[in-house]
Amino acid sequence: MILYRIGKSLFTIFFSVVYRPKVIGKSNIPKEGPVVICSNHISNFDPPLIGTSIKRQINFMAKSELFDVKVLGPTLDKIGVFPVKRGAGDRQALKLGIKYLKENRVLCLFPEGTRSKTGELGKGLAGAGFFALRSEAAVIPAVIIGPYKPFRRVKVVFGEPLDIQDLRENKGSAEQATERIMARIQSLLDEHNEGTSK
Repeated sequence: MILYRIGKSLFTIFFSVVYRPKVIGKSNIPKEGPVVICSNHISNFDPPLIGTSIKRQINFMAKSELFDVKVLGPTLDKIGVFPVKRGAGDRQALKLGIKYLKENRVLCLFPEGTRSKTGELGKGLAGAGFFALRSEAAVIPAVIIGPYKPFRRVKVVFGEPLDIQDLRENKGSAEQATERIMARIQSLLDEHNEGTSK
């Protein structure tokens, strides 16, 4: 998508000047095939930051209220962002996400469902586990370590693909899969959250 590429280029310049992101583990992202990236969520800048961190185009889920905003809603739709109704099992969003994965796309989720106001990792919602179990996608845990302060470096870490094959074979629940994903995200936070360099 041309609009996606334009936005990615502009955000790449913005981030490189203002936040100087350090990206770790980029090679853990498969170059092809379906991928589900699951990350913590600390800022509205998280989606474009992840989007500029890897070469492949990403589809994001966003709260449905954003699509009611003039100009923003149509723009989000054109760059591959799709709405999800928070606080309810949005079957349409789930079906669309699975469709994208069957098309070998990359889907990025923020399992907490909302930004963390404290920076601490919250409880993950079952949607992340649903996509992980209902597809053959590689599940990539990721963390963003801030804070987002001008001219302070932010860090993006992509972990190795998470092994959930036992849950797929034994018909584990979406909640179980999400718990495993969140545990790995937390371990990445603990491992890399020693502070960002100035």
